[in-house]
Amino acid sequence: MSDGILVESDDAIATVVLNKPDSHNAISLGMYRRLPEIFAALEADSAVKVVVVRGAGTRSFASGADISEFEQVRGNSASAKAYNEHVAAAEHAIEGFAKPTIAMVHGYCIGGGCGIALACDIRFADERSRFGITPAKLGLVYSLESTKRLVDVVGPSRAKWILYSGQHVYAEDALRLGLIDELLPADDLEKHTYEFAKLVTTRAQFSVRSAKRIVDLVLAGQTDDDEVTIDIRNSSFDTEDYAEGVRSFLEKRPPRFTWS
Repeated sequence: MSDGILVESDDAIATVVLNKPDSHNAISLGMYRRLPEIFAALEADSAVKVVVVRGAGTRSFASGADISEFEQVRGNSASAKAYNEHVAAAEHAIEGFAKPTIAMVHGYCIGGGCGIALACDIRFADERSRFGITPAKLGLVYSLESTKRLVDVVGPSRAKWILYSGQHVYAEDALRLGLIDELLPADDLEKHTYEFAKLVTTRAQFSVRSAKRIVDLVLAGQTDDDEVTIDIRNSSFDTEDYAEGVRSFLEKRPPRFTWS
């Protein structure tokens, strides 16, 4: 695909590649514009069960937004408003994607790159990775929604430390803070990420996607079951995957789930 993004598929796993390695995969406005279209197409593709988001190569996930185009695309408040709307739409498309998403982070994951990684469900990173959210270095203000994603994973005081300072968070500290979920040697990261993605594709997809939806409701502040969540849970008993799960358990064999 154009605009610095590639989409690759291998069975039930799709990979979205931020593909500007010469600039550490800096994210252009065109790339932000493409992401909602890409994720809409992947959601409509019943063959896709998990999406991995990564940067091209092993030096960077993404070094941030492409600052070289800021004078043109964020030169004043009007153009900045339009730009920010495209960024928000891209992050919403990833966060609101019905299927599981995994950010595979090699190296730098800074600014807008960190925003995209935080919009994913899970983040795996290598030991050389470093993270940073840097509006305080540029005179910018991070959006409330993007800030909430950061607060949800590291807590309010550490989010303030990251945002006030603009300092990089190195891999081991990122793991300790919960900014990433697993830390791997650089040579093992890709293999581990795709092994986990493959594992998720073997699980009951109604269960997986319902779990994602319910966790998102919890993050949005819901604390009690309502008609929607009760219906989601009860509906699972009418799926073929539930029947297959019970059969496979009784027959002492791996399940063969078919819902997609």
